[in-house]
Amino acid sequence: MTATTDLAVAIWPGLQPRLLHDGVEDYADYRGSGGYQRVDDVDALLNQVDLSGLLGRGGAAFPLAVKLKTVRDNGRQAAGAVVVANGEEGEPTSIKDRWLLRNRPHLVIDGLRLAARMAGANNAYIYVSDHAAADVVQAALTAVEADVLDGLTISMLTVDPGYVAGEETAAVRVINGGPAKPTDKPPRPFEEGVGGLPTMVSNVETLALIPYLHRHGAEAFRAEGTSTSPGTFLATITGAGKPAVLYEIPHGLAFTELLELHGVAADDVQGVLMGGYFAGLLNRDVLDITLDHESLRRLDSGLGCGAITILTDDCPVAVAASVMAYFDRENAGQCGSCFNGTAAMSAVTGALRDGLATTEDLARLERWSVVLRGRGACATLDAATNVAASLLSAFPQVVQRHLENGCERCRLGAFTAVRPYEVEAVVSA
Repeated sequence: MTATTDLAVAIWPGLQPRLLHDGVEDYADYRGSGGYQRVDDVDALLNQVDLSGLLGRGGAAFPLAVKLKTVRDNGRQAAGAVVVANGEEGEPTSIKDRWLLRNRPHLVIDGLRLAARMAGANNAYIYVSDHAAADVVQAALTAVEADVLDGLTISMLTVDPGYVAGEETAAVRVINGGPAKPTDKPPRPFEEGVGGLPTMVSNVETLALIPYLHRHGAEAFRAEGTSTSPGTFLATITGAGKPAVLYEIPHGLAFTELLELHGVAADDVQGVLMGGYFAGLLNRDVLDITLDHESLRRLDSGLGCGAITILTDDCPVAVAASVMAYFDRENAGQCGSCFNGTAAMSAVTGALRDGLATTEDLARLERWSVVLRGRGACATLDAATNVAASLLSAFPQVVQRHLENGCERCRLGAFTAVRPYEVEAVVSA
C-alpha cells in the first residue's frame, strides 16, 4: 500500500452534525441556515467560547478562549491584531481541513469573522496549500456582502504543501513575505506576528466551530463530548486496507465503537498510528481507550489533528521506518538537530526494517528519542522522537524479532510508502 486515495464522509449515528454537511454549501444556503449572524455583544460571545471549553483542533488542543483573549489584550497595546485561519493541513493522513474549505467555505469564513471580532482584528488571512480549496474559498469570499464582514479584510494565501508549512510561525513568515518555514521562538505569533502585530493562528476546524457557539451557546456545545474534551471533532480514519473515512464523532467515544462502525474487527488490530504522524504508535492498548484528550494522555499519546491509522497487516517497524523517512525528507533543513536527528533515526529504523540493525543501533535510537526532544524551531523533531520512542515501548517483541531473525512479513514485501496512508482525494458528502 502506498496511499489511500478514496474518501467517504460519515456522521456518527444519532449525532446532529455541527461540521459535516451534505453537498457543497453556497452563500444562500449558509445565510438561509442562520449563518453570518450579527454580533451584538462581542464580550458575551467570547464568554461563551470560554465556557464551552473549545480546544484547538490543529493538534495542540490549546483553549481557544485563551488565545483570543491574549491576542485581544496584546493588540490593545499595539496598533491592532491579526487573525489567521490555518488550513495548510501538513499531516498527510488528515483531510478534515481541506474538506471543510472545499465543502463549507462560508462556515470557515464566518468562524474567522467571529474570531476577528473577538480578537479585535481588522485584518485576517486564510492560509492554504490545496489549490482546489483556495479556488472554492476565493469564490465564497467574492459572494459575501461587504456589510456582513463589518469592515474586516480577508486575504487568501496559497503555498506549496509541506509538513512544516502548517506550523504557525511558518504561516506568519509566509504572510510577511518569507518562505514557508518555522522561525525560532520567542517571539510567538500572539506576541509579534503578521506585520509585527499580535496574531492568532487558528486551525480551520477550530474556527468552523465558532458559528455553532454563536448560534446555540456553550451549554449546547457541551451537550456532546466529555467535561474536559467537549464537543464533536472530525476524525480521518485510514489503514486496515480500507478506504479513508472522515467521521464527525463526539469526544469520549470508545475506540472499539468506531472500529465497529468502520468495519474492522478488534481482533485484527495490532495498533494505530495516532494523531497523524505526530503522536506515534500505540499497540493493542488502544482498544481500551475512549477518543478524548485525557484518555490518550494516559497512554502518553494524543489525539492531535484527529487522524488515526489502523494497523492490521502492515508491520509496525516498517510503518515507523516509512514515517521516519518522511520526516527526514520533510524537515525544513534549517535546524541542525532536526536535520541530522531525523536522518539518523531514519537510518536506524530503515535498517531495523531490513533486518540489518544492531543492538547498538537500537540503544542509539532510544537515546535520541529522549535527548533530541524539544530541540529545533518547530515540532518536527518531537514528532520523530515520538515515533521512535513509541515503537520501542509499544512493540518491543516486534522490534526484537527484527533484530534477531528479521520479519517474515517484511521479507515478503516491506511497507515502504513515501507518504504513508496519505489521503489524496477530497469529495463532498
